[in-house]
Amino acid sequence: QVQLQESGPGLVKPSQTLSLTCTVSGGSITANNYYWSWIRQPPGKGLEWMGTIRFSGSTYYSPALKSRTSISRDTSKNQFTLHLSSVTPEDTAVYYCARRIVGYYDYWGQGTRVTVSS
Repeated sequence: QVQLQESGPGLVKPSQTLSLTCTVSGGSITANNYYWSWIRQPPGKGLEWMGTIRFSGSTYYSPALKSRTSISRDTSKNQFTLHLSSVTPEDTAVYYCARRIVGYYDYWGQGTRVTVSS
């Protein structure tokens, strides 16, 4: 059974960089054909895909967030990390990590709430 667990600060100040880590168990982030994504949901809004790191390590991002977003990974820990720079209160959301295969997400983390406030 694959499990994903987000971790990181619950409160970030405006202009800072938000870093969240997803720890994966039950499956390798380097296994072929799996893609590992970050998705968020602001209060009262729908889900927003932010970016993905492929099993190969290459990345791609939402055009709306590309200038502020990067995703890295630590294969020795089976983790991947989201970095979102220059945060504003509009970045307040529940952040999820998820695994995607063949066009759909089959496993999700429970989500972590992040508030951007001074």
